[in-house]
Amino acid sequence: MKINLLKSGYVVAIFIIVLTLLGCGQKSDKQVATSTESNGNKEMQLVNDGKLTFAMSGLLKPLNYKENNKLVGFDVEIGEEIAKRIGLEANPVTNPWETIIQGLKGHKYDAIIGSMTATEERAKQVDFSKPYYISGAQIFVGEDNTTIQVKDDLKDKKIGVMQASTYEEDAKQYTSSIKLFSSDIYALQDIPTGRLDAVITDRIVGLSIMNETGLKVKAVDDVIKREEIAVAVNKGNEKLLEAINQAIADMVEDGTYEKISMKWFNANLLEK
Repeated sequence: MKINLLKSGYVVAIFIIVLTLLGCGQKSDKQVATSTESNGNKEMQLVNDGKLTFAMSGLLKPLNYKENNKLVGFDVEIGEEIAKRIGLEANPVTNPWETIIQGLKGHKYDAIIGSMTATEERAKQVDFSKPYYISGAQIFVGEDNTTIQVKDDLKDKKIGVMQASTYEEDAKQYTSSIKLFSSDIYALQDIPTGRLDAVITDRIVGLSIMNETGLKVKAVDDVIKREEIAVAVNKGNEKLLEAINQAIADMVEDGTYEKISMKWFNANLLEK
């Protein structure tokens, strides 16, 4: 009898040990998912775990601007949709445009989703996604101006452009009289006063400012050059770039992109 009890106790002990080992060796689906997500976040080199932190100037209405202390606009909604599709919380932030690339390289944020034109010069410092909209440099003049109708009419005229933008190089093709501004709206406001003959800026930005403010300015001629606007990430962050590109492609494919674009511009900005 004693022998049987001892054997029974031995079996029970072994059974408990096995169960314990099995419990230690297995993870729940939730634990596995959390672990996988955490590893994915590390591979994307995120500034804040679980969040996609993306920067913009916050001064380009309706692309990105503040309303009731909250960032809103086309860029913001595109960024939010990208974050959602990657499985991250969207965290839009602002940074002065003239130092926005330095902020990215300094790991203040994960990406720039702020209407940045993908150029060869910038591509030396950052990696760009596929374009999320197409635009171009547009000439704006006073509503009653009849002397500037085509690009060549800009010769030796006073032209305003946004500081640290690609439009300064465009202006240099026509004149040496160039004035830099911290935002496009300040530049456009100088046209009716006569302090500027023209402004070169993004067509979409200029038209939006015209509609919002009622400034007596107009767009003339075709765009100077086609520009591809893309998301910028730090060089070497291939996992994040791949995820962003896939999110953009999926948005276009299922119609979400067009819905956002039509909401803000009544046009599909990738078809321009």
